[in-house]
Amino acid sequence: MWRRLVEPMGFLFGPMAQEAIRQGVALPFQNSTAAFTAVLLIEGDSASGPVPVGAVPHAWLPVMQRLVSPVPDAGLPAGPLVMGILNTTPDSFSCAGQHYHAGSALQAAEQMVRDGAGVLDIGGESTRPGAAVVSPQQEWERVGPVLEGLRQSMPDVLLSVDTRNSLVMERALAAGACVINDVSALGHDPAALPLLAEQQCGVVLMHMRGTPQTMEQHTHYTDVACDVVRELGQRVEAAVEAGITRERLMVDPGFGFAKTQEQNVVLLRRILLLANLGCRVVCALSRKRMIGTLTGVADPALRDSGTVAASLMAMPFGNPLLRVHAVASMAQGVRVWQGVQGG
Repeated sequence: MWRRLVEPMGFLFGPMAQEAIRQGVALPFQNSTAAFTAVLLIEGDSASGPVPVGAVPHAWLPVMQRLVSPVPDAGLPAGPLVMGILNTTPDSFSCAGQHYHAGSALQAAEQMVRDGAGVLDIGGESTRPGAAVVSPQQEWERVGPVLEGLRQSMPDVLLSVDTRNSLVMERALAAGACVINDVSALGHDPAALPLLAEQQCGVVLMHMRGTPQTMEQHTHYTDVACDVVRELGQRVEAAVEAGITRERLMVDPGFGFAKTQEQNVVLLRRILLLANLGCRVVCALSRKRMIGTLTGVADPALRDSGTVAASLMAMPFGNPLLRVHAVASMAQGVRVWQGVQGG
């Protein structure tokens, strides 16, 4: 199904986009105020174009429809959302141990909401390269008190749980989480797909090859952007076949997971290719090694300015989830983008 992909090009924004659409020289891009004027037509390993949108062959029009059709919000508020990262692990690459205890995690969460987080993503297992494996029970012992505390102190806040284990998923949903964010795209735990098929929550499928312990051995791609989209597309289809409706699904290209520095840069440059999947996009670049390499900043905690700049690459989607540690700066970046581009 995913042999044919269309890559949008020639973007316009705001009033210019609307005028180009009216004149018939551009098409609207999914949920946004953006429009695109040309495309690359990708079939297998070959691409042709750029092709003006008005000259796309008839046989490609069903694929083009993926780029112009509005994308479901997966049960979350419409428009761009800042997703605040709340790691309750002692070995996170960026904030190791900072929110390991429930009290400090709850304080940080409350600040993130004040700073503009639309949803909080709570994780109890580090998935950095080579991270130590923890049992699902250990993971829940980290996540559970924070999730339950947040439900009591901020009953209206939207909560996501970053886990690949069905035990944690089931308990988190019972405790009030509304999103499950799985770095394995529901491939790690065989019980995850049937469990989530019986729920109504949003589900994030992230691209990764191998495991956090082995992923650095799986970085061979023919075309990293196309391969990631196609492999994520296969996980989307597996979820739908298992009974999870497409309207609940979100996709994350997995920056830093089984990708080299060069591949991460190419993937970010071509992030809009993810529009082919017809799902809401999660962009999770916060403080990652690629930001440090591009900026020369060794300390992950000092990479927030680079994170904002990189994350804004996803704004043309119109309704991205921007997953970050520093919520306030990302929320400012979103407001500036919207003010300038007519969002």
